[in-house]
Amino acid sequence: MSDRYASFAHTGPGRALVKRLGLPDPPKLRRYRPGDPLTHGPVRLDAASGGRLVEPLGKLLTAAGVEISDPATTRPAEDDGRVPPQAALLYDATGITDSAGLRALYDFFHPLARALHPSGRVVVFGTPPESCATPREATAQRALEGLTRSIGKEFGRGTTAQLVYVAPGAERAVESTLRFLLSGRSAYVSGQVIRIGPAEVPEVDWDRPLDGRIALVTGAARGIGAKVAEVLAADGAQVVALDVPAAGDALAEVANAVGGTAVQLDLTTPDAPLRLADHLADRHGRVDVLVHNAGITRDKTLGRMRPDWWDSVLEVNLTSQERINDVLLDRGLIPAGGRLIGVSSIAGIAGNRGQTNYATSKAGVIGLVHSMAPVLAERGITVNAVAPGFIETRLTARIPLVLREAGRRMNSMAQGGLPVDVAQTIAWFASPGSAGVTGNVVRVCGQSLLGA
Repeated sequence: MSDRYASFAHTGPGRALVKRLGLPDPPKLRRYRPGDPLTHGPVRLDAASGGRLVEPLGKLLTAAGVEISDPATTRPAEDDGRVPPQAALLYDATGITDSAGLRALYDFFHPLARALHPSGRVVVFGTPPESCATPREATAQRALEGLTRSIGKEFGRGTTAQLVYVAPGAERAVESTLRFLLSGRSAYVSGQVIRIGPAEVPEVDWDRPLDGRIALVTGAARGIGAKVAEVLAADGAQVVALDVPAAGDALAEVANAVGGTAVQLDLTTPDAPLRLADHLADRHGRVDVLVHNAGITRDKTLGRMRPDWWDSVLEVNLTSQERINDVLLDRGLIPAGGRLIGVSSIAGIAGNRGQTNYATSKAGVIGLVHSMAPVLAERGITVNAVAPGFIETRLTARIPLVLREAGRRMNSMAQGGLPVDVAQTIAWFASPGSAGVTGNVVRVCGQSLLGA
């Protein structure tokens, strides 16, 4: 579905009208294309005194072929006060131990605020408040969330801003997240807080990180699920695409396109988890990446909702995931290094009128992630979820025009996201390099005005 307003805004007359009337100005986002460099220009890296991440970050950037700017060349020039353009601004704030130390953030970002290329990247690294040595340090580290979310709304032109909390001892588990956030893969992810814990990270082929891995994607016949299957296959995974029998033709097309296999199965039937487990055990012996994408909507206000509409949405969107997880885990089909990935929604964070059943199910996905993360960590398995906002699909195309336009514009990017934006975020969770990333729910919403 095309965004006609954004297309017009990118024309000469459109740009003039948008500027004159102060209308939303959707930037052209830098999305990933095979062969792209990690960044399109130099990166400025700095740290508060005592920062524990600046050295490992510098080594990772250098090894990835990213140019790190010399601080002496990124100061305002004496003649015109300008700073040479930067592709990204990275700041290690782990050395900030009290609120007075927050001044270092102003000193770093103030002269560089206008120096970013379009679709620039801002990443601040901190220590999880619960891991801090003193209440004052925890207070200062929690303050970083307000900084990064505000930067995401201020800098504009497609800039994204994130806060990455790195637990002590997790310094070597950062690379997968750093690569994702710097690249075009994170074009529609902004204003997020990501937590990384200690983990053993294997050697990763960053061009094909999922080589040799089996990935199951439910709801794969169309939309976001089909794009997830495509992206995971491009990263090297052997994809098992699953959907209901009624979507069999479309499912077969997806499976054939990605060189995978198709499974027609209604996940709500009583024997579905066992049938799925038997299929995976017989054909593959395991499943390394499990993406719970299948979902439905049955929208009505709560007072007018039929009981079967409530039941069907909760069963498909949440309960079936729990049942499948239980069987696959009990049978040992998800090995150490496995990845469980759910698809929540900003409706599960902020709620939505007429979607009490859907919002309940998607909030439940968030609860599943948070409750299962410590349990699965003992088995070396991670569990995370994406929470999409307004994504351009056939479902959002059915939304009435006024509501559709509001959904597109009510975010820092002033536009809807694409299925590939969700798929690339899932691929980051799925990567072997993301071993320290668990218990996270990351919104793919262009920093929507809804929710936190």
